[in-house]
Amino acid sequence: MRSRVTWDLCWAWYQALPEAQQAQIVKMGFGHLLSVRPFHLDVPYLEALRERWEEDYKAFIMPWGHMIPTLEDVAYLTGLPVQGEPVVGLERRDYHDDIAELLGPEFMSGRRRQIRSILLGSLSKAVGLRGRRRGPLETLDEFYTGVRGALDLGDWSEERSVRIFVSYLFGRLFFATQSSQMNCKFVLLLRDLAQAGRHAWGAAMLGHLFSLLPSSSQRSQSTGGFTPFLHVEGRQTMVPLMTRWEVAPDPRVTDRRVGDVRVALDHYPHEQVVWTPYAGEADASHPAVAAGRPLFDCHLLLLCLGTCEVLYLELVVRTLGWNQPAIEVPSLGREGHSHRQFFAEDRDWGADHGRTVAYWREGGE
Repeated sequence: MRSRVTWDLCWAWYQALPEAQQAQIVKMGFGHLLSVRPFHLDVPYLEALRERWEEDYKAFIMPWGHMIPTLEDVAYLTGLPVQGEPVVGLERRDYHDDIAELLGPEFMSGRRRQIRSILLGSLSKAVGLRGRRRGPLETLDEFYTGVRGALDLGDWSEERSVRIFVSYLFGRLFFATQSSQMNCKFVLLLRDLAQAGRHAWGAAMLGHLFSLLPSSSQRSQSTGGFTPFLHVEGRQTMVPLMTRWEVAPDPRVTDRRVGDVRVALDHYPHEQVVWTPYAGEADASHPAVAAGRPLFDCHLLLLCLGTCEVLYLELVVRTLGWNQPAIEVPSLGREGHSHRQFFAEDRDWGADHGRTVAYWREGGE
């Protein structure tokens, strides 16, 4: 299994952008995460972890209890905004005119209607970065130097350059899938860059990840979603399973073959897994935490355009005592679980599912 995330290029591309464009991206809520230097992804561990995902409870079933990434984890560990307007909007049957307007007519050159997706390679190619990958012996700083030298923004407007970068960021990092293409519906969210920072991108990222975990756990050759969020390698990585659950080193977890990782997880000493709350963190230095705190103790529906996923917080609370005698999944009485499809006509998902959107805006329950 391989990850579809190309974090190295997203980071280097952002660092090479002019300061004015970086400032716009920071206002959208992505600056904290893009300031983090990418780390190595332990793909065998990710595969073993995904196999433990239980779709009915939206939780990882571990020998020591249930573990669920939460909005608190997203806020503390990524800095992405988890509170704000839900990521919902218009889904079109044809995005040809929208892409030509927002990204440029050259992206539609030679393509027939109907346009519903865009090749991610065409976005990096437009700025001179197509095929740019970090070599196995290349340091991150060396890779950045090469990206900075190759980046060509031409005479584009600041808004267009930012839209192209953020579109690539969506398709290759936050909302990555097992495809080399991205649904054009994400680009529509970037029409008004000044309003883009109002969206709850962190909640959308988590909902998108939840929606892909069931399909990714079937031993596919690639995996989607923001996989760095799930990655476990050390205390300094951005992973809720490591920051909220302190795992003492075990010499048995040294071989990165998937089969060995599975066995190591099955027999990991329960007493060496210690849950610790976030402590000693100043909310002032984490704007996403301060703004999102009212949602941390609530059941929620995570919305990401045509996807709706349930966040069951009660399972986390019960797991704190290492005891899961009975699982009673609460019925939220709201519209559905994952729902993704193409439409024959333009549809406004938010308008069609008003109760679900209202449930998010009311702060869950």
